[in-house]
Amino acid sequence: MKTVYLDNNATTRTAPEVVDAMLPFFSDLYGNASSMHRFGGQVGRHLARAREQVAALIGAHPAEIVFTSCGTESNNAAIMGTLYSYPAKRHIVTCRTEHPAVMNVGHHLQSRGYRVTELGVDGKGNLDLEELRAALCDDTALVSIMAANNETGVLFPVDRIAAITRERGIPFHTDAVQAVGKIPLNMAGNAIDLLSLSGHKLHAPKGIGALYIRKGTRFSPYMIGGHQEGGRRGGTENVPYIVGLGRAAELAADRLEDENTRVKELRDRLENQLLARIPNTLVNGNRERRLPNTTNLSFEYIEGESILMLLDEEGICASSGSACTSGSLQPSHVLRAMGVPFTAAHGSVRFSLSIYNDVADVDHVIHVMPSIIERIRDMSPFWKDFQAGKPMSSFFTGGDAEHHLHG
Repeated sequence: MKTVYLDNNATTRTAPEVVDAMLPFFSDLYGNASSMHRFGGQVGRHLARAREQVAALIGAHPAEIVFTSCGTESNNAAIMGTLYSYPAKRHIVTCRTEHPAVMNVGHHLQSRGYRVTELGVDGKGNLDLEELRAALCDDTALVSIMAANNETGVLFPVDRIAAITRERGIPFHTDAVQAVGKIPLNMAGNAIDLLSLSGHKLHAPKGIGALYIRKGTRFSPYMIGGHQEGGRRGGTENVPYIVGLGRAAELAADRLEDENTRVKELRDRLENQLLARIPNTLVNGNRERRLPNTTNLSFEYIEGESILMLLDEEGICASSGSACTSGSLQPSHVLRAMGVPFTAAHGSVRFSLSIYNDVADVDHVIHVMPSIIERIRDMSPFWKDFQAGKPMSSFFTGGDAEHHLHG
């Protein structure tokens, strides 16, 4: 059975070109890039080249790129490194739809006495910039808002947010893990101070990421050790994976047009056909302003986990939300923040495509999905009650219907 992989916001296939670029650094070129001898020095040149490649993808200067182990480390380093630099300030601003790598840092900081403002979003996942302005104060040390939501693909106006925070002299960090390599980014043309990215979201291997730190931004190292990464992140550099990330960044730059034309068309074909063929199906998020590869659909009155199991039997890989929160019985915190009804939020499925997908992949999903939904709904008492016109409260027992719908 062919595997149809439509879970690229969780992780991507490592590009063959990336694997080829990495292989010499596991064997012939195994020197330490920090060594004084020529054998290590030649490795250092490849490290510098990878830094240039990553910088070029986001319109930055190579000296502004710090290599990390992953997006989570980059997010933690950006937030904690900024707070270390402004020890007198005890307030940060973020959003209710952030990835756990930012959201849970905020919860941790709250337990340590920081004040954290989580901005809300509307029904399409959009941020109110006036609410952001009102949240800023003299005690605000940092604003951290994602560039693109990992579950819905909704894009946030990070250029405008950065301009607002720059006016107040407040550093701005964006988790751009899902955005880098999918949409054009240019740090030279905006006021973003810190930006996180992760290799395994753009066809590099897992275990490598980077943090952009704009020149002149106050930052204290989160990972303390040696002099590596200009003293901003201690630890011997993971050269094979850094080289892989550099090559992946180069490929991503070359494939941006394909991502925003062909891949987007595949996404739209999948979405439009499922909406047309399956009743009571909703699109979650802003359909006009989102990543070109992502659609999040809710199939009402059933559970997403059941859908995923039957899709898996057909060789189709998708997700019911963030891979970092899978296993939770609660609906997605992103969909709850958007006010998606409980009966729809539980039946959400995210399809996220990549350059390696084709029409056959999409058409396979279009072919099998209606029968899967029909099969599950035939077994669902909620669906039968809905068809019978019973009130919403009958879908729930032992609790308040309003709480379930909006909680």
